[in-house]
Amino acid sequence: QVQVVEIGGGLVQAGGSLRLSCTASGSFSSINAMGWYRQAPGKQRELVAGITNGGSTNYADSVKGRFTISRDNAKNTVYLQMNGLKPEDTAVYYCNADCRVGFTTMNSWGQGTQVTVSS
Repeated sequence: QVQVVEIGGGLVQAGGSLRLSCTASGSFSSINAMGWYRQAPGKQRELVAGITNGGSTNYADSVKGRFTISRDNAKNTVYLQMNGLKPEDTAVYYCNADCRVGFTTMNSWGQGTQVTVSS
């Protein structure tokens, strides 16, 4: 079993910053990619940023230059530093971890954390 827990959401004014963190725990040998997704009301869940175990990153065009994803492999933790927040960044943010379990991989989601940006 793999558990993924996010912390760090909240309410912030436009232009402000927040840092999300996500830790994976459980019975796995390693973590491949980790990523942050978000889902706003009435919209589909979308990728915000992803990072491989080697440190390669990718970002949604809407957050490039404002958000930074990083990870600490020793702590099985991924971070999302969000600067220059805009009201359109308001959403529930979900962490995803792709973990190696035995001879297969298990893709696991966290419960989500609310980010609200006021104008």
